Amino acid sequence: MADIPNKMILKNHALQKYIYETSAYPKEHEQLKKLREATVEKYQVLSVMNLPVDEAQFLSMLVKIMNAKKTMEIGVFTGYSLLTTALALPEDGKILAIDHDKDAYEFGLPYIKKAGIEHKINFVPSDAFTVLNDLLNNGEEGTFDFIFVDAWKSDYLKFHELTLKLIKIGGIIAYDNTLWYGSVAQAENEIEDEFILSFRNFVIEFNSFIAADPRVESSIISIGDGVTLCRRLC
Repeated sequence: MADIPNKMILKNHALQKYIYETSAYPKEHEQLKKLREATVEKYQVLSVMNLPVDEAQFLSMLVKIMNAKKTMEIGVFTGYSLLTTALALPEDGKILAIDHDKDAYEFGLPYIKKAGIEHKINFVPSDAFTVLNDLLNNGEEGTFDFIFVDAWKSDYLKFHELTLKLIKIGGIIAYDNTLWYGSVAQAENEIEDEFILSFRNFVIEFNSFIAADPRVESSIISIGDGVTLCRRLC
């Protein structure tokens, strides 16, 4: 198996292990565990795109606290975060899931079906910007309770302008990977990985914009690879 890069902000591996083994793994749904392990086996290095288990646990609790019913996910991969959200939603909850990679979603679909929550998911294999603009043109502005964004970091500012219109006032948009392997706090000449370096400045620009955006109340949570929560104010 290829080495899987560590995108966890918490660099103390013993402490990571403690959090996972004490809190995250014992409460992980059986199908989430099976999907996580199958994704690592099939996709190896690319499995790093999966949501970390402790972050998934956090988002699950957030969705429940919010009493969210109508949600959206931009960027699905094999569906670990999607399955997490679907399990957290009530029986009549719905998720609009958008990703151009239908094959990856279908790899995870058997686990979603075994969890008994497929009826909550509407998967759309499409360019996300097309779908978002169609939603706005069809009167869906301000109708979503929760939106999770885990897509190309270079597109985050564009996604923000559209999702901010679709989320209801008081609703939350969560953006994943906003600490980007810790590179946001490093000088460019300290970063050796070309992939990390290629998106670093986009993430820094996004973080600065969100911090100054008067339309949202925001917080960067140092879990996983960093997740930014934006609560729409107006």
